[in-house]
Amino acid sequence: MAEKLKPELLIVDDDPLITDTLNFVLGRDFMVYVAESRAQVKSLLRQLDRPPQLALIDLGLPPTPHRPDEGFRLISELIAYSPGIKIVVLSGQSDETNARHARTLGAIEFVAKPCEPETLKELLQRALEIRDAELGAAPDGGLLGRSLLVEKLRQQIGQFADAPFPVLIEGESGSGKELVAKSLHRMSHRAARPFLALNCAAISPTLVEPTLFGYAKGAFTGATAARSGYFEDAKDSTLFLDEIGELPLELQAKLLRVLENGEFQRVGETQSRVSNARVIAATNRDMRAEIRASRFRADLYHRLSVFTIGVPALRDLGDDKCLLLDHYREFYAQQAHVDAFDLDRNAMDLWLDYSFPGNVRELRNIIIRLTTKHAGQKVTAAQLQSELDMESMEIDLPGLPAGQDFKALLDAARRQLQVQKNFNLDHILRQWERSYVEAALTITQGNLTQAARLLGIHRTTLYSRMQNYANEGGPGAPHPSAK
Repeated sequence: MAEKLKPELLIVDDDPLITDTLNFVLGRDFMVYVAESRAQVKSLLRQLDRPPQLALIDLGLPPTPHRPDEGFRLISELIAYSPGIKIVVLSGQSDETNARHARTLGAIEFVAKPCEPETLKELLQRALEIRDAELGAAPDGGLLGRSLLVEKLRQQIGQFADAPFPVLIEGESGSGKELVAKSLHRMSHRAARPFLALNCAAISPTLVEPTLFGYAKGAFTGATAARSGYFEDAKDSTLFLDEIGELPLELQAKLLRVLENGEFQRVGETQSRVSNARVIAATNRDMRAEIRASRFRADLYHRLSVFTIGVPALRDLGDDKCLLLDHYREFYAQQAHVDAFDLDRNAMDLWLDYSFPGNVRELRNIIIRLTTKHAGQKVTAAQLQSELDMESMEIDLPGLPAGQDFKALLDAARRQLQVQKNFNLDHILRQWERSYVEAALTITQGNLTQAARLLGIHRTTLYSRMQNYANEGGPGAPHPSAK
């Protein structure tokens, strides 16, 4: 019985010596689950009733143990599966670029191997305290910000909250889509009823249908008793379907039927049931591109998007970055029982210039680390920069600007040269060239002749450049017979 009360910890490493040692040392304080690859993690999560509160993962996982790609993918997948999970990276690949990118994706801390078990335990316990504090603050937490974009977001939530029709929330990972969904529920007449949430990317495609609609006894192997699904449990409340773009194509027609007339059937039953649940869906994908690629039904998209809310990226919120900084540094300082840090003038300039590719989730993790390392101190630009993923900084290049627009471009370039280490002009120019090529191919649906015309270059030049990108891991060149 005591074991069940321990906080759950997922350890992912392909070295059995490390996992055995950590399991032995940390097993006294945590309920430990072990996996050695992304595939094993997915299989394990499907067997658990709820996701672990904590994860300790290595970056160099099979099939590429000497590269961090699999570890980065796993961080993104775990965050998508359970936004509240706290991830600590324990890796032998300890260069600063990997550390910053892991933090940008959502890891709370990056620790180089080898590390003392007691240090790891302290980090994990601190991460658990932070998670519990965030959960405790969630019920009365609203949208923070005074910018026009946040005010527009509040206005839309107020307009759509009490309507019975579906809402589609679009936005980048980490931007706060679930917070918007909860705000819609909290401001509706359904607020007194439970808010049910299902991440469509978090469960096996074969289990999505019984999870959504329920199943009859004997409907499939392991169905030893009848069970209701999310639509039945939601009844007259709110059902939040996160990562709706991951819903298998064959199930999209059944979801469309529920949205149209409220009717559904449990797996293994012929009896129709009715749900009055209000559906809110969210995605970080370009759903129009998914429709063009035949991965998502156009009729379902239009049914889901009766109302559409776009959650702005943090980089577009201007001085709201400062408001969020003030709020979260006070919050986390109170939780840690320490004095809040402050930013000096140069650090504040850097804070305002940083694009926060991981959005609010990244901002919170940066503040947590600064609170831990520099409590009660004045943080310098150099200290702040060590916590930022400067490699992900982008410069807005709207073509060939002139006058004041060109001055803004020069200012952006100056800032990037000042803050980014190991700057490489050729690399930046290649990135922008590839982005325009990909944009042209998207607009023309892969037609090389039309894309070359849009870009103002010859078709053979475009084909040659795409071959170079393919060698670098970019958009591959099609067969020469392509249009």
